[in-house]
Amino acid sequence: MKAKLPGARALAVAAVVIAILAGLGWVIASQGPLARTKVTVTRAQTRDLAPSLFGIGTVEARRLYNIGPTAAGRVARVLVDQGDRVKAGQLLAEMDPVDLDERLAAGRSVVERAAHNAKSAQSALQEAESRARVAQANADRYAELRRTGFVSQEAADAKRHEASAGQAARDAAGSALAAARDEVRRAQADLAGTDRARKHLRLSSPVDGVVAARLAEHGSTVVAGQMVLQVIDPASLWVRARIDQGRSGGLAAGLAADVVLRSLPGQAFAGRVERVDVLGDSVTEERIAHVSFSSMPAGATVGDLAEVTLRLPKVSGALAIPAAAVKRAGTGRGAWLLRDGRATFRPVTVGTETLDGAAQVLSGLDAGDTVIVHSSRPLQEGARVAVEDSLVRAAP
Repeated sequence: MKAKLPGARALAVAAVVIAILAGLGWVIASQGPLARTKVTVTRAQTRDLAPSLFGIGTVEARRLYNIGPTAAGRVARVLVDQGDRVKAGQLLAEMDPVDLDERLAAGRSVVERAAHNAKSAQSALQEAESRARVAQANADRYAELRRTGFVSQEAADAKRHEASAGQAARDAAGSALAAARDEVRRAQADLAGTDRARKHLRLSSPVDGVVAARLAEHGSTVVAGQMVLQVIDPASLWVRARIDQGRSGGLAAGLAADVVLRSLPGQAFAGRVERVDVLGDSVTEERIAHVSFSSMPAGATVGDLAEVTLRLPKVSGALAIPAAAVKRAGTGRGAWLLRDGRATFRPVTVGTETLDGAAQVLSGLDAGDTVIVHSSRPLQEGARVAVEDSLVRAAP
């Protein structure tokens, strides 16, 4: 009885070792490096594609006006507040005129005095012209009398001198009148400049719009060009959307768009691309598109975040595969095909892509080719694969 126990133990140990080796072999063959790579597949097929582009943006005002003084000064009063609707030409704020009102009054007095001086110079000119005409007539008459011997040469010379003096006085009066008129124009120009400076202190709205910001209060001191109020045209709101450069093929003005505002989720507003900026963002690798609303949404505010979907022209009869099946290899792209239970890589040329995950294949595949979409690990050329319905295990 004691001689049989070592043999039974040996058989038990051998059985355990065989089971362990068998399990280890099964693990190596099914789960280890020698196991087939699990993949999911689909077929390349012809279908109609509705490509689109997606981007995130913010609502901005296309026409925004920064209103402020053209010279440094103190704010005398602000008549409107943020959110107020204003009319074109409406007074919004006013700067302290300091001494401009007094300078205007003084300028008007200078203009009036210059006008009186010009009028006086005009009268003096008329008098000088009259004296010159009389003196010239006397000189002509005395010259005739001298020829007939009725007057002396001295008398004729005296009258000729009086005529010359009268002509000089007339010229002097004419110059005085011209100077007086120049003084009137200078005084009027000074008055007009002071008046314009006074008017610039009255800050008015250039358009019918809404006050978007009030940045200064009564008594605040501002410098030239500093903004006191900001007015926007609410009818000019649009979305400044950012589109990934790598997916921006076909982006152009005129594309139809659907806009969903963060403040109004679940509502899509129709729009169109009004402009595509020539300069993109090289840091974020995005292109900038401005999308206008076909009908302005009620309650839209500047700065509201928005999701923008741009609809590209439809592509009919396109050969398509899932975009997830397109892999990058080196500088090109391609897809893994299933051939006789093994994976083989095929370079492909990809066209447009849709937001539902379809990619147009321009060359490299034929309709009906079996394409590997996902794999449990990176594939190698000629690797053995096992087709699965899904690589994700269902929850128990």
